[in-house]
Amino acid sequence: MMRLLTNRWVHMVILISLLGGAIMVRMHDYAWARSLSYLAFDAYNKWNPRTPTDSVVMIDIDEESLARPELGQWPWSRDVLARLVTQLHDMGARAIVFDMVFPEPDRTSPDAMLGRVPEAQRTPEITALLSGMPDHDDLFAKAIADAGNVVLGFIWTTGASQMKQAPQLSKPILLSKSAQQISESAPIMRAVANNLPVLSKAAAGNGSFGVIPGVDGIIRGVPLLFRYESMEGGPSVLYPSLAVEALRVAQSPKTIIKLRTLAQNEAGIFEPPLRMSIGKYEVPLDWDGNIITYFSPERSKQYIPAWRVLADEVSMERITGKIVFVGTSAAGLKDIRSTPLNLYIPGVELHLNVIEQIMTGEFLARPEIIKGVELLALIGLGCVIIVLAPFIGAVYMALFTTVLIGAITMLSWYSFAEHGLLIDPVYPDLCLLTIFIVATLLTYIRTEHERSQVRQAFGLYISPDFMEELTKDPDKLKLGGETRELTVMFTDIRGFTTISESMSPEALTQLMNDFLTPMSDLVMETRGTIDKYMGDAMMAFWNAPLDDADHARHACTAALRMFDALAPVNEKLKAEALAAGRKPLALNAGIGLNTGPASVGNMGSKQRFAYSALGDTVNLASRLEGQTKAYGVNILISEATQKFIPDFATVELDLIRVKGKTEPVRIFTIAGDASLAETAAFRQWQDKHGQMMAAYRAGQFHDAGRILTECGVLAGDKMAGFYSMFAERIAELASAPVPADWDGVYTATSK
Repeated sequence: MMRLLTNRWVHMVILISLLGGAIMVRMHDYAWARSLSYLAFDAYNKWNPRTPTDSVVMIDIDEESLARPELGQWPWSRDVLARLVTQLHDMGARAIVFDMVFPEPDRTSPDAMLGRVPEAQRTPEITALLSGMPDHDDLFAKAIADAGNVVLGFIWTTGASQMKQAPQLSKPILLSKSAQQISESAPIMRAVANNLPVLSKAAAGNGSFGVIPGVDGIIRGVPLLFRYESMEGGPSVLYPSLAVEALRVAQSPKTIIKLRTLAQNEAGIFEPPLRMSIGKYEVPLDWDGNIITYFSPERSKQYIPAWRVLADEVSMERITGKIVFVGTSAAGLKDIRSTPLNLYIPGVELHLNVIEQIMTGEFLARPEIIKGVELLALIGLGCVIIVLAPFIGAVYMALFTTVLIGAITMLSWYSFAEHGLLIDPVYPDLCLLTIFIVATLLTYIRTEHERSQVRQAFGLYISPDFMEELTKDPDKLKLGGETRELTVMFTDIRGFTTISESMSPEALTQLMNDFLTPMSDLVMETRGTIDKYMGDAMMAFWNAPLDDADHARHACTAALRMFDALAPVNEKLKAEALAAGRKPLALNAGIGLNTGPASVGNMGSKQRFAYSALGDTVNLASRLEGQTKAYGVNILISEATQKFIPDFATVELDLIRVKGKTEPVRIFTIAGDASLAETAAFRQWQDKHGQMMAAYRAGQFHDAGRILTECGVLAGDKMAGFYSMFAERIAELASAPVPADWDGVYTATSK
C-alpha cells in the first residue's frame, strides 16, 4: 500500500480522478454545489448593495396600527381599506398595490352581522338598520374602481386551495413565437387563492405575489411570470407577478406586457435569453421567467404606518407620484421573508426591490455561458496544478495556488461590481485548493516515508505530542523551558515491595508492563504527556507541550478511568496465580493530582535531556500521591485542581501541611464524575460529610465523631479507610482539651 502511495504515476491518477469528479459535480449542478456559489453572491450583495430610491413606498400595517383602538386587529373592515385607497389616490399615488389577498367576504359587513344575530333577537328596527347600510366589500370595490390604479394580489399553490378558478387577467401577456417556450417553463399554478370577483373586476391589475425560496430558505430570485393550468385541463395562461403589474399600472392601466426572445444580432454572449417589456421598461429574464434580485438595505425606517395615512398625518410629498404598496411588517401576520441581506424582513420588500431594480436598470445576470467558462477554467487550471505539483516545492506551489485563487476571486468581484455578472469563485477555488492540498499531501507522504523508520524509533523515547512538536519546529530540540499552568499526576502501586518479593524479575517486569500500559494509554487518550517512569511509579502532566484549556478535567477523568482499566489486569493476574498455585495478587494504585504553575521544557544537560516539568506544583502532586495510603483513598487532589471540576463528585478530606511545606493545603478525593455528583445519595453524603468537617474544624470533636459514624453508613465501603483513620484521629483529639492554637490543620510526618 505504501509503495502505491509513494509512486508518482499513482499520484497523477489520483489527482486527475479528483479533477474529473469535480467536473462531474459541476456538470450535474447539484443543489449543494450551487449553494456554495450563493456564499459569494450573497456576500457581494452585502458588500455592495443596490442604492434604494424613493420611487416606491410602503404603507405598513404594523404593530402600532393594529394597536390603534379605532382600527383594531387584522383583518380590518373593508370600509377602512376603502378609506385608505381613497386617501392614497387623493394624495397622488401613481399605483396602489395590495400585497395581500381578499378571498372571503368581509365578516363585519352589515348583512354578515345581521346573519349572526339569532332569529329570535332580530327586531324590525335592527333588520331595517343593518339592511339599509352598504356592504363593505361593495364600498371597497367602488373605492378601487374610482381610484383606477389599484393592483390586487393573489397567491398560488401546487395543491388544493380554497379557490380554484383562474384569477382575473387584466391584460394578456403578448408572446413572440420564439418565446412560446416560456409557457412550459414558468412556475405552475394549479390552485389559486384569489380575491372576491367584485374586487378583482374593479382592480386595474391583478398579480401574483408568490416567491420560490432556495433550499436554505433565502430568496435570491423572484419569478415575474406564472403559468396557470386548470385542474380540469386546458391551455396554459401566463400571469404577471405583483411587481410587474404594479409597474404596468403605474404607467397606465392600458399598458401591455410583451415577452420576446433576443435576436441573435442583439443578444450579447452574457445576455439572458428573454426580455420583457413593461411599457418603457425592459427586463432581462431567464427561461423560467425569473429575475435575479439585487437587494438594497432594509428600509423599515422609511415605512409609513397605515394609521397615519388614515389620520391624514402624512405629507403629500411622500405619496405623490410614487408606487405605493400596502403590506405588513407585523410578525403575527406571517409575511416575513429571508434575503441575503436580512433574515427577517417583510415580504413586501421583495416587490419594492424588484420594481426599483427594473426602474433603475440595475440587473444581475448569470447566463449559461458563464457556467461553461467556469468549467473550462477549472479544467485548465486544475491540470496546471497537477502537472506542476511534483516538480515545485510546497511553498512555491502554495504561493502559485494562492495567486490563482486570488485572481479568480478578484475577477468575480469585478464582474459583479462593474457589470452585474455573477461568476462563481467558491466552487472553482475550493476545487483548486483541494487538488493542491491532495497533491501536497501525496508529496508529503512520499518524502516522509523515507524518514518514517527513524522517527518511529525516536518516538518511543518521548511523548507523541512532543514528537509532533519537534517535527513542526526542530528548534525546540534544545535546552530551555517556559512557565505554564499544568495539572500534574503521580501514580504508584500500593504495596509494591511486598508484591515484588514473591515474583521473579521476568514476572515482575511483565507485571509492570501490564500495569503501566493501560495507565499510559489513558494519559495519552486524555491529551496528557508522560514525563517519566520511576520503577512502579509514573509522572504525567497536562497542558504541555500542547495547549489544553480543560487540562484539570482531563487529568481527573484519566485518574477515575485508571481504576476501571486495572480490572482486566487484575483478572489476568488472578487467573495466572491460580494456575500456578499461588495466592492471587491484586494491583491497586495511589494517585495524586495538583494544578498550578510549573517550569516545563527540555531539562537535563547538553549531552542528554528530556521533556519534563519542575516546580512546587510538581512536588505537591508527589506529596499528595504519598498521602493516599495514609488517608485510605485512591485519589487525592489539591484545592487548585478541585476548582476546575466543580461538577465532579468531590469530597473535602482535610487541611494538611505536607512534609517540606509550611503552607497548609486543602485536599479532596474524587468519588466519581458528574453523573454521580447529581445523585441524591451522593448529595446527602456530601452534605453530612461537610457537617462533620465543620464540627472537626471548630474543635467540636464529640459532635464530629458522632456525625462521622453517619457518614460511614452513607458512604459505604468507598471511604471505609478514611473514616477509620479519621475516627482514630478524632478520638485522640477528643480525649484531651482542645488546643489553644487549634486551626484544623494536620501536619503530615511522612511523604
